Amino acid sequence: MDIGEAVKHMREGGKVARQGWNGKNMFLLYSAGGTFNAVDLEVGPLVPFVVMKTADDRFVPWLCSQTDLLATDWEAVVAI
Repeated sequence: MDIGEAVKHMREGGKVARQGWNGKNMFLLYSAGGTFNAVDLEVGPLVPFVVMKTADDRFVPWLCSQTDLLATDWEAVVAI
């Protein structure tokens, strides 16, 4: 699938990954937002964003690269 199909799949609750990613069990998912709170900052709203589960089982915000944007090797992640 392409990036548009991948985003649609995430918005529907699915997870996606690229065939070429070499990290074990890495995938992306959609976060609907929520609230943000950090030291010395007020609580504020979060807008929806994409999260990556990394190979070391952490979750980080994800930013699409040019290569990811144009790739057609996106796949639905069925089980982890």
